[in-house]
Amino acid sequence: MIINKDQRVGIFIDIQNLYHSAKNLYNARVNYKELVRNLLAGRKLIRALAYVVKAEGVDGQAVGDAESLQRRGLRSNSSEASFFKALEEAGLELRSKDLQIYPGGMKKADWDVGLAVDAIRMAVFLDVIILVTGDGDFLPLVDYLRWGLGRQVEVAAFTRTTSAKLKEVPDMFIGLEDIPKILLKK
Repeated sequence: MIINKDQRVGIFIDIQNLYHSAKNLYNARVNYKELVRNLLAGRKLIRALAYVVKAEGVDGQAVGDAESLQRRGLRSNSSEASFFKALEEAGLELRSKDLQIYPGGMKKADWDVGLAVDAIRMAVFLDVIILVTGDGDFLPLVDYLRWGLGRQVEVAAFTRTTSAKLKEVPDMFIGLEDIPKILLKK
């Protein structure tokens, strides 16, 4: 696998997957600034996207970032708003959508299709696509980006919660637990 400083890199982070893996495996949070720095390895960052689901609004709480809530005369004391702000401060561009709750109480919250479409759409101006997820549903995306579009694909995730196939098919798999300073203990 080739790594050179002139490669144009796009990073696509499945926040739900990463957040829950870090919490359940290590009772920790992810240091996203350190994550991006390590994944880039001195290459050119074109875009770093974080895919999040807003859970607020479900229990009658206001939905939106702190600034937009303030403009509407509402307050947010939410840890979710603080988390989203921290992601942005780490240099990540947020793509967000609301949690969907169906009659009967079933909840749905994933960005799989949106992340895949963004990666395919942006692949035309990227040399390397880094998917930060352990979700095996992304196998067809990895195959298409590598063989259909000829892009270098790297997958970064916590080894213990990553689909076995997803570790094998990319050009490189990066075990996040091996990156120093990636975990912040709660």
